[in-house]
Amino acid sequence: MKECIGFAGFSDSGKTTLVSRLIAYFQERGVRTGVIKHDAHGHYKEAEGTDSAGFIAAGAAAAAVVSPDSYIVYRREPRLLEQLVGELRSNQAGPLEIILIEGFKRAGHDQLAIFRNEEQARILQLLAKPPIAVVAPAELEKYRIEGVPFFHPDDIAMIGKFIQERVKSGS
Repeated sequence: MKECIGFAGFSDSGKTTLVSRLIAYFQERGVRTGVIKHDAHGHYKEAEGTDSAGFIAAGAAAAAVVSPDSYIVYRREPRLLEQLVGELRSNQAGPLEIILIEGFKRAGHDQLAIFRNEEQARILQLLAKPPIAVVAPAELEKYRIEGVPFFHPDDIAMIGKFIQERVKSGS
């Protein structure tokens, strides 16, 4: 999963904001990027009042919505992270260069640890393996790990370059 880079942190640590900003950064540079988000609590729902939400509420095992330039598929079935990565890799519109994975803090892929305060810094002890980088405000640099890059959350260019180099090198 060399093209996969994860973002691990607790709720409200800034993961979604950082991933969204990195998607825009990569898109501006023509880097085809995919995203997988972990919804550990099953909060995701189709937009209320839409036909697809009605189909799902009625018990459909799957629902697809197709528009002229895209499609969305909702399936009511479990999937492993590795299966989803495989599906994104086989993207018919062309290969994805980077797959950003939000959540899945106990998975074994490369991850950046993200936190905004001291309480959230305990994410560093919960990861399956040490993070490849840490993203936190400067006042939390005391959580810096020797040999591991430490980035400020607003330093999108540096984080983006780090990710691109990491994926390119395959390490």
